[in-house]
Amino acid sequence: MSLYEKIAAGQEKIALVGLGYVGMPIAVAFARKVKVVGFDMNVQKIEAYKNGIDPTKEVGDEAISKTTVEFTADETKLQEAKFHIVAVPTPINQDKTPDLTPVEGASRTVGRNLTPGSIVVYESTVYPGVTEDICVPILEKESGLKCGVDFKVGYSPERINPGDKVHRLENIKKIVSGMDEESLEEIARVYELVIEVGVHRASSIKVAEAAKVVENSQRDINIAFINELAMAFDKMGIDTREVIEAMNTKWNALGFYPGLVGGHCIGVDPYYFVYEAERLGYHSQIISAGRRVNDDMPLFVAEKTVRQLVLAGKKVRDAKVVFFGATFKENCPDVRNSKIMEVYAHIKDYGIEPLIADPNADASDLERTYGCSLTALSEIKDADCIILGVAHDVFKKMTMDELDAYFGDMPSSEKVIIDVKSILDREEVEKRGYSYWRL
Repeated sequence: MSLYEKIAAGQEKIALVGLGYVGMPIAVAFARKVKVVGFDMNVQKIEAYKNGIDPTKEVGDEAISKTTVEFTADETKLQEAKFHIVAVPTPINQDKTPDLTPVEGASRTVGRNLTPGSIVVYESTVYPGVTEDICVPILEKESGLKCGVDFKVGYSPERINPGDKVHRLENIKKIVSGMDEESLEEIARVYELVIEVGVHRASSIKVAEAAKVVENSQRDINIAFINELAMAFDKMGIDTREVIEAMNTKWNALGFYPGLVGGHCIGVDPYYFVYEAERLGYHSQIISAGRRVNDDMPLFVAEKTVRQLVLAGKKVRDAKVVFFGATFKENCPDVRNSKIMEVYAHIKDYGIEPLIADPNADASDLERTYGCSLTALSEIKDADCIILGVAHDVFKKMTMDELDAYFGDMPSSEKVIIDVKSILDREEVEKRGYSYWRL
């Protein structure tokens, strides 16, 4: 029997290494079909899962409480599996170079517990060559086994969109690759157990690795283009959203809007491509330029906020500024690489001590990552300025009267609203006489 057949028959297990926003939903999905071991070094996270709590909010507490995934922080349990999926984060360093520490550490962990006949598939975003040139030697060293003889590797880039309840693991086509035809077919068949729309077989591991960084770099460039337009239109006194809505009446418009590009994919993956291209002697021009534009947006928003405070007659240092939203995107608790938190840092540089309200954000992660705490919406009052930074549904559903209740007793012209995501109806806001600016 092939490894796929043994897994499907319940004779072998799949192991997920890394149970965050990507790994945990994959583990839960596979567990509906086959036996799964879910490993993470974070003991607190494992205990939460065992208690039926989903801190990521990706599958929900009910699904976690019912899943058959064997959650563990004991790496020796990986020895019970023959098909390993590595789904750990791949961030960047302060100097914007790839930080491969998590994927290297995961490789050492898997390697120490690797058994003959296994397949290791990496889902972590990396630049082309990392799987074969960096991860394989670690696996071989730690296991004492030979790749291609005793075990095989593949790569299948994650495409999960955190907080998205429409585009899910099961209905997003999965790119799969293997080191040879045999491993490619085994990996494809295993993923086809849970991917309802099927898989795309890439010709090589490097092609699959490149596809991931390219698809996110493409989005990054398009958003950078719109962000550059937004900064220019701001000087021209033109509303960017109105321009885009007019442009979108043409069939081939791409539908991108300005915004803050954060998170662990779009704001990070282009740097992986740039790093490897430059290491090989090619200096990226368009991708690097796009990254510079998007990296500058938090400062642009902060400066516009201060300008609106001045125009509204506020003493900047004494202004009570409240951020609505702290996560990197809407309707998810993830605060990693949140660009709205960079706006927060720039605002603090002006001597302001802002408050942050976000019912979706993970409070402990926010405290640990940024050293600041959340304020409940019910405790917000007497605000001078509200920055609508994240388009959570809870904010989008607010009426203007509900929003107005958070401000102090002052003329409408002194109530400043910074609408980063263009949540509000501009005409309605301006009818009320607010000091309003949107990106």
